[in-house]
Amino acid sequence: MGQEPYVEEYTIQAGDFTSIGEASTKFRATLKMLGIPSEVVRRAAVVAYEAEMNAMIHGGGGTLRMTVASDHLEIMAADQGPGIPDVALAMQEGYSTASDEIRELGFGAGMGLPNIERNSDRMNIETEVGTGTVLTARIDFPGQ
Repeated sequence: MGQEPYVEEYTIQAGDFTSIGEASTKFRATLKMLGIPSEVVRRAAVVAYEAEMNAMIHGGGGTLRMTVASDHLEIMAADQGPGIPDVALAMQEGYSTASDEIRELGFGAGMGLPNIERNSDRMNIETEVGTGTVLTARIDFPGQ
């Protein structure tokens, strides 16, 4: 891989369950094509999928971007949704603000943010109620 980071970005449409998982699937295919170790690809796929779901369900849509550098990758999800009033509470497994309609579809179990944190080496959430949320997750490559 060259010196310049590789960047790939997708728009996430609110409430479009027919396309959910497309961005994370494309990220995974790109990482495999770039020869990224399979364990990193697996972790990145989980992070991207959960971030994509959160942006669609809670954020009213948004942007999912992956940046691949020589020693790590970063996945960023940004939305202009309602924001997260209590990040510590949102990080608890099983806590969810998903609607009954979303839960009836089998989503919104309250595992998204904990799964992102568990599968990343560093995670940061910047959020403001009424403005939106930017989540950034970094995964270091083995031996880095």
